[in-house]
Amino acid sequence: MNLFVLDTDHISLLQRGHPLVVARVLATPPDELAVSVVTFEEQLGAWYTMIRQARDPAKMARGYEGLLQVLEDARRLHILPFSRPAIERYLELRRTHRRVGRMDLAIAAISLTAGAILVTRNRSDFEQIAGLAIQDWSRAG
Repeated sequence: MNLFVLDTDHISLLQRGHPLVVARVLATPPDELAVSVVTFEEQLGAWYTMIRQARDPAKMARGYEGLLQVLEDARRLHILPFSRPAIERYLELRRTHRRVGRMDLAIAAISLTAGAILVTRNRSDFEQIAGLAIQDWSRAG
C-alpha cells in the first residue's frame, strides 16, 4: 500500500475541482490519502490574511468561505503531524537545502518520515531532496 501526501498546491487544485486531480483522488482509497498539518497551516494563514485585509463585504465573505472549506477538508482528510522525528528530519534538510522554502522542507520531512509519496507540481524544489518520491496528479500520464 502506498501513502500519498497531497501538497498544498494539489489540495488547492482539488478544492477548485481540477478534473485530473479530482479523478485521481476519487480513484485512490481514502486510507492511502493524507495531507500534512503544514498544508493546513499554509491554507489557514492565507485565508486568515485575506479576511483581516478585506475592505469590502465580498472579499470578506470569500475569505470566510475559504476558511470554512479548509475546516471541512480537515475533517475528511487524514492529517500527518509535524512530529518530533519529522522536525528532526526538517532541521537536517534546512542545513542542506537552504534555497528551498521552509514550508516545502517541512512537508518533505513529514512525507519522508511517513515513507509517503508527495503529490505536487513543485518538481523544481522537491526533486532536490534525496529519497523523496513525488508525483504530479495534475497532468495526464
